[in-house]
Amino acid sequence: MHFPILSTLIFLPILAAILLLVVNLKNSRGYYIYGLFISLLNLVLSCKLLFLFDKKIADFQFTEIFSFISNHDIKYFVGIDGISLLMIVLTAFLTPICLALSINSIQKRVKEFVIAFLLIEGLVIGAFCALDLLFFYIFFEAMLIPMFLVIGIWGGENRIYAAYKFFLYTLFGSVLFLIAIILIYIYTGTTDIVSLSKGLKNFFPLPYQKWFFLAFFASFAVKVPMFPFHTWLPDAHVQAPTAGSVILAGILIKLGAYGFLRFSLPFFPAASQYFANFIFVLSVIAIIYASLVALMQEDMKKMIAYSSVAHMGFVTMGIFSFTRQGIDGAIMQMISHGIVSAALFACVGVIYDRLHTKQIKDLGGIANKMPNFAMLAMIFTLASVGLPGTSGFVGEFLSIVGTFKANKIVAILATSGVVLGACYMLWLYKRVWFSEIHNQHIGHISDLGKTELISLGLMALFVILLGILPNLALSFFELPSAQLANLIKP
Repeated sequence: MHFPILSTLIFLPILAAILLLVVNLKNSRGYYIYGLFISLLNLVLSCKLLFLFDKKIADFQFTEIFSFISNHDIKYFVGIDGISLLMIVLTAFLTPICLALSINSIQKRVKEFVIAFLLIEGLVIGAFCALDLLFFYIFFEAMLIPMFLVIGIWGGENRIYAAYKFFLYTLFGSVLFLIAIILIYIYTGTTDIVSLSKGLKNFFPLPYQKWFFLAFFASFAVKVPMFPFHTWLPDAHVQAPTAGSVILAGILIKLGAYGFLRFSLPFFPAASQYFANFIFVLSVIAIIYASLVALMQEDMKKMIAYSSVAHMGFVTMGIFSFTRQGIDGAIMQMISHGIVSAALFACVGVIYDRLHTKQIKDLGGIANKMPNFAMLAMIFTLASVGLPGTSGFVGEFLSIVGTFKANKIVAILATSGVVLGACYMLWLYKRVWFSEIHNQHIGHISDLGKTELISLGLMALFVILLGILPNLALSFFELPSAQLANLIKP
């Protein structure tokens, strides 16, 4: 019997959070040290997974099965392939960064704050590992609670409104998802994702596949979020604390795209093909519309939030191209956007901690006082634009190439989003880091501290590394991506 490394990754932070409920430490720094220790331990375990993972095996690895209900095929079943592996590593990487960046900015209810982030980490990893539909749903929905609290307790002035909007939007979509899971179990007698992936497409004819696809779509489209289900995201980002925005943009919205890859395509291939043009239309609208809206924003967080909607449009577009390049590009874009958007929100947090404003008109000339910060922010800006040599280029390029094979018009229209992305991101950089100084307090700010420099520096390192050597990531999901592409021939 092998060491249950996946269960450890899931339940270590959850149990550590529960333990912290009954433990009182001397000061807030003690809680942060505790949270950092647990999250760094999880990061080490996730890195061990990278080295132990066999890229040549197409089946799920490190599987663990435990039956909870006798005489019923509902069980705790976890395992990973190359796609879920990289999502787990990304989660484990961003969690300690979130805690480290909050040490100076979050000083009230620190104990509860650390508990919330440990719970989010464990539940998100659980969702990426789950190979049983019911357990996926439990993890998928349970993470809403700590994220709701992070926005509602430590957010901005309108945090209550943003928290409830986030919770209700995502919960509404998930109700249909739950109904679909129940119906699938009634008709098939199992919630085993591996078994369903192999046989469910033959079990339901196309009319039934369409209804099930739409039920799953309702949940995943809200989580991505796709147009027109995106309106909760800007409010949530603007009101969330820096760490909340980092984990929301870096990890939580990737669960929607992961759901399409793990369930929609393998479960309902005929319905996926039937609705592909519908997804293309929504994706192109998201790319162009969100980019135009981002150009008009005066709040840095809101601009980056709308850019996330646009970038995730490339993800859904690539997935539903059903081509090898498109799916590879979508997954690569998920990873790249997870780092780049998280880093951009962290940059906004650095500025807000010093100047207590996110309004672009109140800033300017920051590069004069914070040269190290300006250099790192430029790397993230160029990666968001999709400059060759950064991770952002690989994902967008492959998504567009794959989509061009499936639908040339959609690919050409989506390319306009790259141009618009360059417009709003470079304009943002010019106005905030250069331009004239509009705020007298900028003359007294200091450059990045050690914690900020290490956190942002590590993210910049991976942005460049994955841009120059994309095969470091691509090689892990080569087989599952090929299987998905072969499943549906456009």
